[in-house]
Parts: sequence; C-alpha cells; structure tokens
Amino acid sequence: MGSFIRAVQQVEDSNPGLSPLALVRALRRTAGHDDVMTIHFLGASYNLTDTDVLETAILNASSFSFFDKATHHIVTDHGEERGVVLAPDGTTVALAPLLLGIESGLKAKMEGTPAVGLFPLTLGRTLGLSFLSLQDFPSSLRLGPNGCWDSVEQPKMFKLSRPATLATDAVINGGMDGAILGMHLSKLNGSEQPQALSEILKGYYSFTLQEGQGLDAVTSHVSPRRREISRSILEPLNLHRQVMETLTLVWKLEKTEWIAMDTGVGKAVKDGLQAFVHKYWDCPQIIPRCQWGAKAYQSTPIPLSLPVEFLYIHHTYEPSSPCLSFSKCSRDMRAMQRFHQEDRGWSDIGYNFVVGSDGYVYEGRGWSQLGRHTRGHNAIGYGVSIIGNYTATLPSRHAMNLLRHRLIQCAVNGGGLAANFTIHGHRQVVNYTSCPGDAFFSEIKSWEHFRE
Repeated sequence: MGSFIRAVQQVEDSNPGLSPLALVRALRRTAGHDDVMTIHFLGASYNLTDTDVLETAILNASSFSFFDKATHHIVTDHGEERGVVLAPDGTTVALAPLLLGIESGLKAKMEGTPAVGLFPLTLGRTLGLSFLSLQDFPSSLRLGPNGCWDSVEQPKMFKLSRPATLATDAVINGGMDGAILGMHLSKLNGSEQPQALSEILKGYYSFTLQEGQGLDAVTSHVSPRRREISRSILEPLNLHRQVMETLTLVWKLEKTEWIAMDTGVGKAVKDGLQAFVHKYWDCPQIIPRCQWGAKAYQSTPIPLSLPVEFLYIHHTYEPSSPCLSFSKCSRDMRAMQRFHQEDRGWSDIGYNFVVGSDGYVYEGRGWSQLGRHTRGHNAIGYGVSIIGNYTATLPSRHAMNLLRHRLIQCAVNGGGLAANFTIHGHRQVVNYTSCPGDAFFSEIKSWEHFRE
C-alpha cells in the first residue's frame, strides 16, 4: 500500500490542480474497469470531459505498468492473487473495489447527490455472484479465502490458502474500505473539499496509534475498524434486498439469463449473507500464523474435541507493553513462540489466540488444536491472551471489546465453544450462556481476576 500511495502522490505532484475524482477515474481507465455496471453508475472513464488531463496524468506516464498491475485483480491457476496490496496493518486489500467506492463518493460529493451504486460497486455484485456461482457448496465456502505474502518486508506475491471464490478476503476488505471511504466522502459538508487521493489513503491506512490510548482515542476512520464501521453503515440498508436488486441489475445490464432463470436465487443470497455477516462482521479479523512469521509446529498437533466448554483469559506479562502496530504485534508473537518452544520446550506458542492493541487478533494454535495455556485444563478449553502486563492497569477498551464481543461470539456461533460455557480468570469464575455481549465482565470488578 505504501508503494501505491507514493506512486499516486508522484502523479499528484506532477499535475498540480488534478482533482482526486479525475485521478481515480484515470486509475479506473488504466485497469480497464469500464464494465457495464460501472459505466451505469459512474459513466465511462474514456468519455469524460477531463480525458486529456487523465492521459497526461496517468496513461502516458512511465508508471502505467505499475498502476495496471496494482489495480487489475485476477487469481492465477496457481492460487496467486494479483491486484492486491499489503496494508500497514497487516491485512490485504484489493484495490479495484476500494477505488470504485472512492470514485462513487467523490462523484456524489461533486454532484451534491447521494452515492448511488456505492454498495453494488464495492460489495453487492461480488457477493451476489459468489453466492450464486457456488450455491451447491456449503455457504461458508462461498466466501474467501485469505492467504499470505511471501514477505511482509518486501511483499511481491500473495498466495491464497485454498481455491478462490469471487469474493476473496482481499476483495471483501477492499469492498468494505471502499464503502466506508466512499460514504464518508459523499457526506462531506458542502464547503469542505475532498483531500488529495494520496491523503485520503494515508489517513485510512498509514496512521500511528498513541501509547496508552491506542484505538480508544481514534475517532476517524482507520483500517483496523473496517468491520465495525462497515457494519454500522451497511447493515441498516437491508443487505438481502440490496444484493437481490444488484443481481437484477446485473441480469438486465449484462443479459445474464442464468441469474434470471435461477429459482434458488433468494435462498442462495440469504444463506450467503448469513455466512458473510458471521465471518466478516461477527468475527474479528484474525492475522494468520504465516502472516506474523510463525515457525512450524515442532511435533504432531493434537486436535481439540469440539465444542469445548471453557475459555481461559490471560495476559502475556512479557511482552509487558501493549502492541500498537502489526510490526510490533508480530515481533511479540514471534518472541512468545520462541520462548515457549525454546525455553519451555513446548511444541508451539501456548495460546490458541492472542489479542493485540492494534485492533486485531493473532492466530496461535487456532480453533482446532490443543494449547498449552492453563495447566490441567488445556484439553477442555481455549486459551486467549492479551499482549501486555495488566497487573496494575486495564487493557484498552477496544482490545477487551475485541475479545468479549467478537472473538467469543465468533467461537460460539462457529461451533468452537459450547452454547453454555464457563470463563475462567485467575481468581474468579463467571458462567454465561451464549456469550451475552455487554454482560461479559459484568461481575468482574477488576482486571486482577484475569491475571495469569
């Protein structure tokens, strides 16, 4: 993402006065994204009044090849996903739906109208077609997958973990980001001018969290909050109706008769959206092992017998400071795994999951493998730790919410935790049924009860 933003800024610096709308249209033309639905909502990028400016800014520039590769989304036969970038927060984003969302918002701002087509362009079409094309598969397999980069320092290749759907994690991330930024831009006050495109992207992806405050103090839209923000703006729209209307439009514009003749469209969309809401809104973003640089398990993993009935909450103690960035949290994960493997002689990092203060959960042993976190109780529960020493202070509110509202609900609905389970801290036991959200910690007077 940093390379992409720098390339965008170079174009802006070389063309003073170039509007962000003209620039994002130029990027659309470079990527060849003038399909009938995009033209229906945004107009043709090759038939607009600022075409001469566009050609000067992008199409004749030496960076044409870079922008073409960066924004043209494909998945190869070998499982390499292209047209995606690694964001500073450790997640992967497809640029095409991101830029379409931004263009929709900028166009609406310029014309003083609502952002018509924002959802269909960013998420609606992709989700609907993915639900339909794979409707004979379990709904959980109609979305995703995620993958990993060959290197997080010098990323060149992103490879998926299994065969791709139309709605890979990167495409959905880009779609959520495009919807968030597009909606924000469309609602700017009449006198408030949009920032340059590079500044829009920097503000959302390239930010620094303040020590002691973290995401608790952030009021602007930033990428670690994409799931909660996208839910807040999209869920009230009646997603089922929105996706059905999008598919109807696809049929009309593209003459896709198989959609019109498919009698199972409504059920496919309903089941697919249920899986989408659970995976991308109920569940937190979990950074996979390969992304934070985990070493291999040193013996044969032992499976957990699911569902388990207990959850054990820890803090790491060492590392003692909350981690506020992907790079710092990844280093902490590697340090803990090294300590657990080399000093304690365990097969892997002990925890099933670890919560950072950067807005993400990090995969330890995961949902299905036996951990080493609570002596005598590893086989009957998950162990989750929050990075930091909390013997005297509380974790950030955002980190605790990530655990109590997102990770636990994800485990219950996904089958990892029993519907009736028990949460153990250091000196207290609290019983819950189906993780009742705000009731979590309601009987806990102090974080002292959750010391390791």
